[in-house]
Amino acid sequence: MATQAAFAARFPQVAQPARRDRAGAAAAGMPRAGARGVRVAVAVAVGAPRAAVARRGVRCRASLIEPDGGRLVELVAPEEGGRRDALRREAAALPHRVRLGRVDKEWVHVLSEGWASPLRGFMREAEFLQALHFNAIRGDDGRMVNMSVPIVLAVGDAQRRAIQADGATRVVLVDERDRPVAVLSDIEIYKHNKEERIARTWGTTAPGLPYVEEAITNAGDWLIGGDLEVIEPIKYNDGLDQYRMSPAQLREEFARRNADAVFAFQLRNPVHNGHALLMTDTRRRLLEMGYKNPVLLLHPLGGFTKADDVPLSWRMRQHEKVLEEGVLNPESTVVAIFPSPMHYAGPTEVQWHAKARINAGANFYIVGRDPAGMSHPTEKRDLYDADHGKKVLSMAPGLERLNILPFKVAAYDTKQKKMDFFDPSRKDDFLFISGTKMRTLAKNRESPPDGFMCPGGWKVLVEYYDSLVPSEGSSKLREPVAA
Repeated sequence: MATQAAFAARFPQVAQPARRDRAGAAAAGMPRAGARGVRVAVAVAVGAPRAAVARRGVRCRASLIEPDGGRLVELVAPEEGGRRDALRREAAALPHRVRLGRVDKEWVHVLSEGWASPLRGFMREAEFLQALHFNAIRGDDGRMVNMSVPIVLAVGDAQRRAIQADGATRVVLVDERDRPVAVLSDIEIYKHNKEERIARTWGTTAPGLPYVEEAITNAGDWLIGGDLEVIEPIKYNDGLDQYRMSPAQLREEFARRNADAVFAFQLRNPVHNGHALLMTDTRRRLLEMGYKNPVLLLHPLGGFTKADDVPLSWRMRQHEKVLEEGVLNPESTVVAIFPSPMHYAGPTEVQWHAKARINAGANFYIVGRDPAGMSHPTEKRDLYDADHGKKVLSMAPGLERLNILPFKVAAYDTKQKKMDFFDPSRKDDFLFISGTKMRTLAKNRESPPDGFMCPGGWKVLVEYYDSLVPSEGSSKLREPVAA
């Protein structure tokens, strides 16, 4: 296994102790960032039985990195013992029904599978304030775990008054067709200060923030938190549910593959060969460090995204081509969907993305330029500094166990006719193809330079933009069709 010196030589940005900007962080029970070093070496428990992985709240074995809090929270009622049927009956009898919007139901999915472990439901006020002001919450053991985005459920004033007038302690959460999805117990209702929430999460209250417009602006002025119990696993029936692997299922898959390291790569865009280069180079470096079988978790975000992002179904088709054409090795790659909605909250949100992957078993996380960022909604500039995401991850409370692997800069080498790491000594040989440029080429049915993206993947992207072409006699863009 790699020595500490070898680790520091390979990943100096990881092994170097990160400065703490808050006085007393260590005294508050947070592990030192400098402890990041070699203490992440993992030995996988080969052949861990399925039941041991899937059992609700089971303590993980000394194998993959432990989930936050030491136990993977799973909030779906088990069929065994009749609990699921009993919960259905209880839900049907509850008088107060809170309707879930699209994003709310995605958060139910996230919570139910333990991506937010040790959180056991929508946040009560104490958890909300900790997440909002500290980017962390205190677990049952007193330790702080990272939680940088509030996971909350809003209700209106009339519903708040009705629930409180009855002295209700439980409510049923229902979908758009009024079907029970989950029960929220030991509830607490508190004020939804939208301006404070937006300002602290995004660093601005400028109009035009996609998540704010989707899930906050028109939401209720009160938040309801409590312990969540979900009636059955969340399914979307869109042909992609087989990719929606829970943290427990992913951990089981990594154990089945005898992974001794897991490195995660999140994306919400199609994979080009520059991305693939970063992923394959990361695996090469991990092998050089002494790991025997590092496995890549290619983990596209599957929840809410803004209107101009490529829809999930098309992205998954494109990712399939990347594996089919050998750009990434299927033997050392697990492709799965991360069910979280997207905030576009930059350095604040990227902590959530990294934390959730710890719960899925990843001990390395690849971070790029301007992670979870976007253009400023009202000004001609980026909303966040492009380097702040990776810097924040290296210092974030509660992420000390996770190894952060910053991107190398990749660009198209016009001499070698392939994507390669940028060499400043011959900068004129490199072409930077932005996401905007890539989209423009695909919309115009033009081909990118050979070696930029696998042919099958590019064909999928062109087909997607073809599906948006206005129909004959209409100037209005068609809605994206399902892939």
